[in-house]
Amino acid sequence: MSSYVSNYQTGRISNDEIISLMDGYSKELGVRILIVSKDRKVLYDTSKTSMDTKISNWEIEESLKGKSVAKEYSSKERSIYIAIPILFENEVYGSIFISSSLEDVYKSIRDMKRRYFYLSLLCLSITGFISFLLAHVIATPIERLTKSINKMYQGDLEQRVELRGHDELTDMARAFNLMSTKLFQVDKQRKEFVGNVSHELRTPLSAIKLLSQSLLHEDIIEPNTYKEFLKDIVSEVDRLNKIIESLLSLVDIDKEKLEVEYQLTYINDLIEKLICTLKPLANEKNIYISFIHFEKIQIKIDPIKMQQALTNILSNAIKYTHKEGQIKVLLYEEEQEVVIKIKDNGIGIPKNSLPYIFERFYRVDKARSRQTGGTGLGLSISKQIIELHQGKIEVSSEEHKGTTFKIQLPCNI
Repeated sequence: MSSYVSNYQTGRISNDEIISLMDGYSKELGVRILIVSKDRKVLYDTSKTSMDTKISNWEIEESLKGKSVAKEYSSKERSIYIAIPILFENEVYGSIFISSSLEDVYKSIRDMKRRYFYLSLLCLSITGFISFLLAHVIATPIERLTKSINKMYQGDLEQRVELRGHDELTDMARAFNLMSTKLFQVDKQRKEFVGNVSHELRTPLSAIKLLSQSLLHEDIIEPNTYKEFLKDIVSEVDRLNKIIESLLSLVDIDKEKLEVEYQLTYINDLIEKLICTLKPLANEKNIYISFIHFEKIQIKIDPIKMQQALTNILSNAIKYTHKEGQIKVLLYEEEQEVVIKIKDNGIGIPKNSLPYIFERFYRVDKARSRQTGGTGLGLSISKQIIELHQGKIEVSSEEHKGTTFKIQLPCNI
């Protein structure tokens, strides 16, 4: 056998070394290796069972034709046959035949499939559990939000959704809470506004009705008494007209129907005309109005609406300044703005009332306001007109010392 194998060696590897390599690979890979001669005789078998016998099968026959082939068989057990030709200078001298059982391979595949199956089940279970948790985490806030929206739809505007975190749902809840708070405040202001309007309109109407009924129930009325009653009725009608006019102005402003018709106007001239108009009212109380200005100031405003805003403020200053008091109107420019200050030394405004004086129908002293014919709407209208001009109005006051209104208008609109 050794002499026969030596016919195929290259001169660098001995027969013993070839046999040692074959035995080593056979043990390492768990395969059977045969060397078959060209006449189908087994020259060496690692299992030592077919030595010097002849063997022939399809794989060996194909390999002796110079082809490398492999084929799987599954009779009693799965196995694979591999045949490789032994070539030297393009001539076939024999074949190397390898056979191996595939049962271990298939067993490994089955074990691997089983592991993957159990792993898949585990992954599906974990995924399902996490999905359930996420669905609960996401669905619960959405359900709360939906319930709050439904309650708001039914008219309960004081709704809040409490969520913690920094995700999109928390941002949505925060936006909803802001919207809910704003809507609640608007609804509250609307109810207060309607209540105040109803009260303000009812008061003069009730007075007119009472005075009229008094006249109707009297058979004989003195002319002077008759005139006094009619004067009171006219006074209440005038008051009613003032309230309605103020309300119409507010409705126009709220609906943004009020269009500002800008005109290049000398503020100095506008204030001087305003003071002349209100001077008779000031003279009744012997109040001195001074106008302090150092230069002509010309800007674009709506003169009619700005005159209305300033009239409301200046007339209030006259109403709430004692007899023989003083009112100063100052006009100047400051940091690209026109500043108008109206200062009086009147009764002043309590500190706790200052934040509310621009609210509709708000009165510091309701009884005194009604005596002076106030509606509680003048300052609110003035503030909105000034803001329509992109300006702002501020107030500072001290009781029994006086009040200062500061109006700031942009020089360039």
